[in-house]
Amino acid sequence: MYALSLLLAMLLTVPTLVLAIETTAASYLKRSQTNTETFQKDISIAVLVPAHNEAQGIAPVLDGILGQLRAQDQLIVVADNCTDETAAIARAMGATVLERHNLHERGKGYALDFGLKALSENPPDAVVIMDADCQVQSGSLPQLAAWAVHTGAPTQAVYLFETPDSPTSKALISAFAIKVKNWVRPLGLSQLGLPSLLFGTGMAFPWHVLSSVNLASSHIVEDMKLSLDLAIAGYPALLSRFVVVTGKLPQAASAATSQRTRWEHGHLQVIKKYAPRLLWESIKQRRIGLLALSLELIVPPLSLLVLLWVVAFISVSIIGLIKAFWLPPLILGTAGGLLVYAIATAWFNFARNDLPLSRLLTAVGYVLWKIPLYFKFLVSPQSAWVRTERDNVGADIDPTKPLP
Repeated sequence: MYALSLLLAMLLTVPTLVLAIETTAASYLKRSQTNTETFQKDISIAVLVPAHNEAQGIAPVLDGILGQLRAQDQLIVVADNCTDETAAIARAMGATVLERHNLHERGKGYALDFGLKALSENPPDAVVIMDADCQVQSGSLPQLAAWAVHTGAPTQAVYLFETPDSPTSKALISAFAIKVKNWVRPLGLSQLGLPSLLFGTGMAFPWHVLSSVNLASSHIVEDMKLSLDLAIAGYPALLSRFVVVTGKLPQAASAATSQRTRWEHGHLQVIKKYAPRLLWESIKQRRIGLLALSLELIVPPLSLLVLLWVVAFISVSIIGLIKAFWLPPLILGTAGGLLVYAIATAWFNFARNDLPLSRLLTAVGYVLWKIPLYFKFLVSPQSAWVRTERDNVGADIDPTKPLP
């Protein structure tokens, strides 16, 4: 029993330590990133936008993209199994539209693969993938593509979410948790000179990199899977910290739950499949970047990490009181301190202007809201790709808002 308690304590200490290191590096290390404005001004760019029934909000998204493209660039919209006016709207705005109809192979990965096959006849220098409900910072698409071509690596923009009007505490805390995952932690890795994960939108690839992998799948977190497959193949992704892509959290409770279920069930499935493989490949290939990604991957969603720590600490404390085993509670107590430190550091340096402390202290309710989601993973994990229902996107999204 002592050995089991000690093992549990050590297993939970690792992700909390990783999280603390990342938030510290993001907050206090200052590594410069070269300005890419002088790089490869003559490269050709194809912006690929997979879209499934996006007629309600796709127009402002495409307008923001088209305003940044030059004569040698192109915008490709893959209208995937659409039953609305998505294709007609995109075509009227000047995009090249590819219509795909296949009810047996559904999901973003299949739509991207369809678009890449069309581009292969006259491939561009770089491909930028944008979701149909996200805005990109004005003037930054060529910069993002140029950085990918210059480094020869997949490049991920900062991907943030804005909250609905008059947001609830749950929405504010959800946006904070996403900021930690999509901005603070990748920035920490970048400051340490380590690779990042991909987030599904605001991603730029040199053509030879993206064409080397098979995107045709219905995986529910195809972006995370893609970044790990590319990293193992020798193309780890880099963060472009000065380019911002912005989405908006759904207002409807059902849509928010559906979105979080897909993200977090997918993350947990990827941990199970890829964490051991990444660790093995890091040893086999002698690459520290793969080891860093394996450690990054095993950090579960923030609310789940808090839940696991609470349950584990109570368990080993009870055992410690009965059997006088004090080392496991001491280790987990230290891990809890690291967890509090990491959350507080991320909040103070990156989110205190968006999330008042009084709202942050209501996070207990947010964590409790997530319990059914994790219980569902144990009983019936989501495996099929499901599109999140959209609110009206566009005019109220501000991708020019400066980063902290």
